[in-house]
Amino acid sequence: MAGFRNGRGRENRPPQGQPQQAPYGYDAAPPPHARQQWPQQGQGRPPYGQQGAPQAGQRPYDEPEYFGDPYAQQHAVTANNPGHTQVFSVDDPYGPATDHHAGAAPVPTGPRLPWKALLSGIVLRPADTFLRTRDHAVWGPALIVTFLYGLLAIFGFDRAREEAINATLSTAIPYVLMTALGFVVGGLILGAVTHTLARQLGGDGSWQPTVGLSMLIMSITDAPRLVFALFLGGENGLVQVIGWLTWLAAGALFTVMVSRSHDLPWPKALGASAIQLVALLSLIKLGTL
Repeated sequence: MAGFRNGRGRENRPPQGQPQQAPYGYDAAPPPHARQQWPQQGQGRPPYGQQGAPQAGQRPYDEPEYFGDPYAQQHAVTANNPGHTQVFSVDDPYGPATDHHAGAAPVPTGPRLPWKALLSGIVLRPADTFLRTRDHAVWGPALIVTFLYGLLAIFGFDRAREEAINATLSTAIPYVLMTALGFVVGGLILGAVTHTLARQLGGDGSWQPTVGLSMLIMSITDAPRLVFALFLGGENGLVQVIGWLTWLAAGALFTVMVSRSHDLPWPKALGASAIQLVALLSLIKLGTL
């Protein structure tokens, strides 16, 4: 009865199923059926196969195999902590990622083509030549070839040839030089228009190679018509047929050049060259200059 009077009795006992608190200074006994506490980070464990027999009072903890190795889970948790960096790699079945823009054409390598290889390559190897020169300016060959073409182009038109022949030498020379300069300026303007249209259609090429190559294409493709026009006149039927054929060849070369220089599909490349082709057809190929 004294225990009930002092406040100690049935109500002060711990609830059923909970461990009784040990007196101060004594370690509490482990609760029955307690879950095994795995060692924390930094606590070692004897290697597998070197674990000794359990000592007196020590209770071995055997787990079924389907629980897995708890130390493997601990390694996975501490793998990326300082001092425990885990090295791994992921294989990409599609290969390394690369930037893709405007068709992702390969960037040409190698030195600039000499002028002989450039001029012959435009006729014999246009695709490879335009690809190799897409990042190289060709101002020297373009200006010289276009200027020489302009000096002879005036004699390919009947009216302009008569005016140049009938004029005095002091008058004919400036007239021919101005015509040659006009061809150079016209080639620069038409090439710039082609480059601008190509960039608006999604091209990524530089303006210097585009303008220079367009001037070379204009001059080289019209050379066969000009040779016959010097002797037969610009209004001759054969000269007209040659003019149409060389104009189609110029259209094909312009398309390949813009496609390689700006990395565009051929329909867009042809569309970018449309204004220049129409100007060449009406002013030069048909002899209406």
